[in-house]
Amino acid sequence: MNNEDKKLTKKELMKINLRWQIAGQWGWNYERMQGLPYCYVMMPALKKWYKDEEELKKALKMHLQFYNTEPDMSHLIIGADLAIEEKSGISGKDAVSAIKTGLMGPFAGVGDTIFGVISGTVFGSIAAYMAMEGNSLGIWIWTVWLVFRWFLRWWFMNLGYKQGTKLVSTMSGKIKDITEGATILGLTVIGALIPTVVRANVPFVFQSGDVQMKLQDILNQIMPAMIPVCLVGATYWLLARKGMNSTKAIFLLLVLGILLFNLKIIG
Repeated sequence: MNNEDKKLTKKELMKINLRWQIAGQWGWNYERMQGLPYCYVMMPALKKWYKDEEELKKALKMHLQFYNTEPDMSHLIIGADLAIEEKSGISGKDAVSAIKTGLMGPFAGVGDTIFGVISGTVFGSIAAYMAMEGNSLGIWIWTVWLVFRWFLRWWFMNLGYKQGTKLVSTMSGKIKDITEGATILGLTVIGALIPTVVRANVPFVFQSGDVQMKLQDILNQIMPAMIPVCLVGATYWLLARKGMNSTKAIFLLLVLGILLFNLKIIG
């Protein structure tokens, strides 16, 4: 098969992209994690390139190997894989394995930070805060972001397909900067949301004759929103403990909140 016959059409690329969009987590298992869905996603291209049965078997075994990364960032790896195999065929299997092994770890760190933690926390907090104010706009902003991610994934795959093996050299030096920048942005936004979303105060009032002294006013002079910040810090500390998860932390905070409210410690 000549190179022109092996060239993937836009329709075929879109089909591969949609397969990962929909089935990227299907068949996930502890042995190979995303290995099975990755192989399924590559099938349209593999059937086109490998007419020889033995070559197809080798390609299938290669793509069934262990693979695991953040689903959005995976489109870059899939695109680079397609470009390499389109050009080199089964002889490029070592390069494909190197791309997958070398990038799935760093890309997981970047993707989990941006798409798994920061975006969900930021857009979710905005949506929750606006909902508390009786405004549904926040959830629509979040929905627009989720739709945008579908187009972003398509762009990622095309970028990986155009870059091919150059993806390793062009992205490796930027991954650390992207992760650090995303982390700083996320911390800044979450820090700004704490005093508006977490509402807690100390109702204790010290009174001596006609003189009243509110403890909350004193705390505000030391640091505004000190109690909300302490509560958020305590929650992060809880989640870092062994055996603790988000469900346990939520129930613990509910019980603690009811108890402290009835004891008039927290208002």
